[in-house]
Amino acid sequence: MSLKDVLGKTALEQAALIRSKEISSEELTRATLERIDEKNATLNAFITVFHGSAMRAAKAKDLAVKRGETLPVFHGVPLGVKDMNYVRFARTRMGSRGTWPFPSPVDDNSASSLRRGGFVFVGKTATSELGAMPVTEPDLHPPTVNPWNLAHLSGGSSGGAAAAVAGGLLSIAHGSDGGGSIRLPSAFCHLFGHKASRGRFPNAFGLEDKEILYTCGPLAQSVEDAAAMVDLLARLDINKPHWAPSPARSYREASAVTPKGLRIRFTTHTPLCATEPEIVAAVHRAAKVLSDAGHRVDEGELPTSSLEEFLPVWAHLIAHVPLIRWSKTQPVTKWLYDQGIKLKTEDVNALQKRLQARFVAAFDEVDVWLTPTSPQTAPKVGSFGNDKSPADAFAAAAPLGAFTAIFNATGQPASSVPLGVSSAGLPMGLQIAGKPLADDTVLALSRQLEGLMPWRSRRAPNAL
Repeated sequence: MSLKDVLGKTALEQAALIRSKEISSEELTRATLERIDEKNATLNAFITVFHGSAMRAAKAKDLAVKRGETLPVFHGVPLGVKDMNYVRFARTRMGSRGTWPFPSPVDDNSASSLRRGGFVFVGKTATSELGAMPVTEPDLHPPTVNPWNLAHLSGGSSGGAAAAVAGGLLSIAHGSDGGGSIRLPSAFCHLFGHKASRGRFPNAFGLEDKEILYTCGPLAQSVEDAAAMVDLLARLDINKPHWAPSPARSYREASAVTPKGLRIRFTTHTPLCATEPEIVAAVHRAAKVLSDAGHRVDEGELPTSSLEEFLPVWAHLIAHVPLIRWSKTQPVTKWLYDQGIKLKTEDVNALQKRLQARFVAAFDEVDVWLTPTSPQTAPKVGSFGNDKSPADAFAAAAPLGAFTAIFNATGQPASSVPLGVSSAGLPMGLQIAGKPLADDTVLALSRQLEGLMPWRSRRAPNAL
């Protein structure tokens, strides 16, 4: 088996090859680093690459295999960590010139969970500045582009993670999602991504997170890979789950149980913009497939909300990112800070609770809602650039997250499943959103759809 073949496999497949000694972690990590060195100047997926420490870690993984140690699930598999998170001895830029240039002495909660899962960290992946925009075009480096079409963006804020996996640099990547930042890049790059329920994972930075919009999560080639990463981040491997109730079984196991007779409702309508016709048609196809599989599927309408209603919640979150020299941030980020810093936390929390009550009620009679992940395919590079005022740039980008952001406000689990490719060659995504804390249902339905509408055979033109 060639290294090129191995690079194209899923993370769990790579881990199995390492465990069986068919390939070493050192060989896989070296090939991954060479691939990053070859392609990153084009994709701008990584902001930092850990050449030395990654190879040292890979050699240690191989020694553990030789000694016959009990190996964690992703033992020896290369991973990129989004540059919103702290990795031991590495700088965290958060896509901004305004962060302080000091390396972290420790891993944050998410990075430590992933390291415990056996991953070899090969670098930090690119993000929009502070994760504020749904596209990755920070001042630090050129835009992070889409392996499906280099004239288009990979999305954001986990744009580097998506470009790395879709471009064949990694088998799986870590991201985070505060308004669609895992799901949107997954949809734009033909990947599976999962935003877990609020409380499912310990907050990466140790913050009280009863109201926080964001959570970490996977961008992957398969649902099984993603579910296995969810298990790690939920710390099920060490029996220390966060405040959400422990599941009856691991999410990897739960995803393999075929769901039956779910009550499913779908919509393709948002008041923020028109949904592209090919995306509408693709959602209807997926609904028909699930209906034919025995689920009770009907079309409906979600409650309405406006950009003006969600903006205070988002701006307040951005304004309270610590350790930022705001004078050095991009205009749209500084504009969000100026909007958010004036708001009282109790007022923002009350607004979020009203949104949450409205949308959670839409699940009273159904188990799952289906929507497009985004009403649009990946935008072109520079679509939200310097020719617009900060307010206009944000308003122009906001419709990308018309279907995703609300489930950050409510804290409900939601995944993005690949829906195929448009006539223009750009991927489309289906969002599957579940009841509060029902990650198992969302992952199981996603995996069922993966079997009914396989996506792994489609690869980006600029991948392996």
